[in-house]
Amino acid sequence: MRHSEFWARMEHHLGSSYATSWASQQSIAALGNRTVDEALEAGVPPQAVWRAVHAVLELPATER
Repeated sequence: MRHSEFWARMEHHLGSSYATSWASQQSIAALGNRTVDEALEAGVPPQAVWRAVHAVLELPATER
């Protein structure tokens, strides 16, 4: 998954303005208690970050 696809999914589920805010504020245990932004900056692949976001948001399996 490319970063652009990751952000498109985030915006689809959270809205464009809330997605960026959520990504910078919400710590996720599966990402080592890092935010989405911190995980991506640390080099965690977007697909792995998406899986963690997917779990936290409790999205349907079809959205994986």
